[in-house]
Amino acid sequence: MNYSIALKTIVKKEVYRFVRIWPQTLLPPAITTALYFLIFGKLIGNRIGTISGATYMDYIVPGIILMSVISHSYSNVVSSFYSTKFQRNIEELLVAPVPNWVILSGYISGGICRGLLVGIVVALISMLFADIVVLHPGITIAVAILTATLFSLAGFINAILAESFDDISIIPNFVLTPLSYLGGVFYSVDMLSGFWQKVIMGNPILYMINAFRYGMIGVTDVDIQLAIMMIVGFIVVLVLFCLYLLHKGIGIKN
Repeated sequence: MNYSIALKTIVKKEVYRFVRIWPQTLLPPAITTALYFLIFGKLIGNRIGTISGATYMDYIVPGIILMSVISHSYSNVVSSFYSTKFQRNIEELLVAPVPNWVILSGYISGGICRGLLVGIVVALISMLFADIVVLHPGITIAVAILTATLFSLAGFINAILAESFDDISIIPNFVLTPLSYLGGVFYSVDMLSGFWQKVIMGNPILYMINAFRYGMIGVTDVDIQLAIMMIVGFIVVLVLFCLYLLHKGIGIKN
């Protein structure tokens, strides 16, 4: 059976949902990014100098872009799917002859689209503050897509397991934000002491940001192959877990 119509319908709904309210979904990241570059790049960056041969402004640009991709791909899926549960619209999908992989693909595609679109907006803003030539476009695009996919899946899991609107804000506020800021966005691992270097190496977002930074400016603190393998491994695990939750009806058939 051809499920392309069902998939396209879900994707169009998800994309239209965040595009329709672009002042709330696309404009705030642009303003926040400008403040990051103004404060950290212009005011503080001049005092720090260079990191791994790159100016501080050039060094933080990839991290800020990917941090925006992470937060918005996650938030798009978690808010959209939980709203579907809360408004009982999920029942229409459950009774329709649509397999779970189509439902998952549709919502994840919406999260990827928003994450990448916000990433492009942030990248355009960064051009006002830094003159960066992307050294490895293939790696840059691949890491951005894989990272958006990973955190869209994580947002989907959060939405399924959430029982209230408070539950969908806990992970972004108390997990994603700290891990992102501690993921090497504003500093290099070499700047830390030996103990904290070992601690920070356990942060998976560190590998994503460094892989993306390598794709853009050729600077990294981690092995690129290991970073990409880690992202792909997480994606496979989360896809299987999402399909399991949908198959069992956990959190959506109560």
